[in-house]
Amino acid sequence: MKKRIGVILSGCGVNDGAEIHEAVLALLALDKAEAEAICMAPDRPQADVVDHLAGKTATETRNVLVESARIARGKIQDLADVQAADLDGVLLPGGFGAAKTLTTFAKDGPGCEVDPQVARLLREMHAAGKPIAALCIAPAVLAAVFGKDLNPEITIGTDEATAAALEKMGARHRAVKPTEVVVDAKNRMITTPCYMSATRIRDIATGAEGAVQKLLAMIETSATVAD
Repeated sequence: MKKRIGVILSGCGVNDGAEIHEAVLALLALDKAEAEAICMAPDRPQADVVDHLAGKTATETRNVLVESARIARGKIQDLADVQAADLDGVLLPGGFGAAKTLTTFAKDGPGCEVDPQVARLLREMHAAGKPIAALCIAPAVLAAVFGKDLNPEITIGTDEATAAALEKMGARHRAVKPTEVVVDAKNRMITTPCYMSATRIRDIATGAEGAVQKLLAMIETSATVAD
């Protein structure tokens, strides 16, 4: 049976939503591994909207679920309708949507808040012993949800200021190269830097595929133990 992996999107575009390369390459890696991707997003307004050509904030408003549907080709679910029982694992691509909409990390740093539905599903997944992977800046979501309780080991690469903020939230940061993957076996979390430090799309592909492979391997380990 195919493993069902929830992919939590935060819009469409690096500056205000999910990073498109990271999201698509993670979806490709899941498909190559014969896993089923279940795309989902919160049904709420984006924290902001950015004109990606001009690099400036726009005055319009956009909905996270509607924008995320662009990446998912319309096949997407409202995050509020998804339960941990529906999934075998979860993956969060990066992009500023993770730091602006899924959390308020971009604005509030270590004192950030987390979207209630994101926090709910991630906590449900952890309670069920199901693994979570996060790319690029998305490990900040894990730090915000689990930092104080679990002290997870995560990475966003080598950005010292961001790493310090995550550690202030209770996470343990490990500096690694752009394509390396950090596995916290105890807390069942997998992270990789992607565009936090990578500059080439081929490195994003390597990091995303590595994270997906570790995620699926962790699911298999859990299944073997359960059997």
